[in-house]
Amino acid sequence: MEMLALMTRAVHGLGIASLPLSFLGAMALTRRLARPSRVPIAALVIYGFAAVAIMIAASMSGFVAPAVIRQLVAGDPLTDARRLFLEYTFNINQAFASVYVVASCAAIMLWSTAILKGRQLAAGLGIYGIVLGLAIVAALFSGKLALDVHGFGVVTFTQSIWFIVAGILLLRAREEAVASASSAPL
Repeated sequence: MEMLALMTRAVHGLGIASLPLSFLGAMALTRRLARPSRVPIAALVIYGFAAVAIMIAASMSGFVAPAVIRQLVAGDPLTDARRLFLEYTFNINQAFASVYVVASCAAIMLWSTAILKGRQLAAGLGIYGIVLGLAIVAALFSGKLALDVHGFGVVTFTQSIWFIVAGILLLRAREEAVASASSAPL
């Protein structure tokens, strides 16, 4: 049981630790897209709120729940109260995970709209982001997407594809800008 609790804390702690890096990447994307439009800035603000929500959800699942589970021992007179608190912890996790899913999808859809309008990055990324955001939010609201390990894994994986491609395109655009600046006549 202790090994599972340690692994749970480590996995959720790693997820929380990755949030600042994720936000830095989102900020770089926003800076690139915000030149003709302010929509990407709105996306960054929404994404920031999403990051706070998922940090709370991960904290509840990774740190609070294992501590409560550790207290659930046979013969404990507080077992029923602790089970109720564990259910409460789960509900908090689900609420903040839902906020994250909706807000992060909204942010991706806003960035994608800016990509399509500004044509600074590949249109395919913009289309994928809008379809992805709509599909995930529709699946969540329809009850088809449970935010358990597998459902949240689908959200994370499909959004990661969008962010990785956006990062690659940003790097390529930067390399092209450096190459054109160095080859420009003096």
